[in-house]
Amino acid sequence: MTLTELNNLDKIEATKLLETCCGSSKWLELLLKELPFENIPSLIAKAENIWYNDCCEADWLEAFTHHPKIGDVKSLTEKFASTQHLAGNEQAGVNIATQAVIEALAKANTDYEAKFGFIFIVCATGKSAEEMLRLLEDRLSNTYAEELAIAMGEQHKITILRLKKLLSEEDFSSLKVSQITTHVLDTTIGKPGQNITIKMQQTVNGNWQTITQGVTNKDGRIPDLLPPNRNLKPDTYKMLFETGKYFESIAVKGFYPQVEIQFTVFDDSHYHVPLLVNPYGYSTYRGS
Repeated sequence: MTLTELNNLDKIEATKLLETCCGSSKWLELLLKELPFENIPSLIAKAENIWYNDCCEADWLEAFTHHPKIGDVKSLTEKFASTQHLAGNEQAGVNIATQAVIEALAKANTDYEAKFGFIFIVCATGKSAEEMLRLLEDRLSNTYAEELAIAMGEQHKITILRLKKLLSEEDFSSLKVSQITTHVLDTTIGKPGQNITIKMQQTVNGNWQTITQGVTNKDGRIPDLLPPNRNLKPDTYKMLFETGKYFESIAVKGFYPQVEIQFTVFDDSHYHVPLLVNPYGYSTYRGS
């Protein structure tokens, strides 16, 4: 579908299609009022502004209820038929998981929902079941406020991904990658630091609060810390790298249980914050 075709749909048909991208009634109502959309950047900007600035906690929680639990095949098949073709592909990593991982995902999802009152939300595209299990278990230690903020970001990533699928004939190349990126290099072995949990935080009421979180891939990177085109306000932020657990996982005794890097965002440009680490030292710089 093209943007022109979407713009020319009647309200009922447009509602049905856009609802598959985000299940918040308020988000949908306000976005429909913006029809027709001038171009893709305008559509994405309006979708983001409504999500972050016009919606409230109740709206975000409503959107979360439109997702199947990660690894919950029965729920995916029965409850979410309207988005099965989307969520099924997004969760493809679960389909090749072992039974043990599926069972661990089910238990962790139960624990997560019991603690936070909503299901675990993650943009699952490109992630294996093992990666999603690791993310889920890591995020169980967060506060409610942190998880709400993280889940909001993950939902917006999913919304953009589904808009791209819906408007598959359009060019989305104008979308910028995550404004904040990072990679970890283990200088002892000269290889990327894989499977390292990284939290990005900002100060809220004088306290550091996690706003996004991920685990480094085989290249030592987290390419999608923030949703595409999402720009942070100028402020001081912090990345927290779980280096102690990393070295423990490769049977190396490390001196630093965590590495914290504070940095300042001045404008809308891209910020790359790498970490070069070994068991007894580390360094960082602003990369490109």
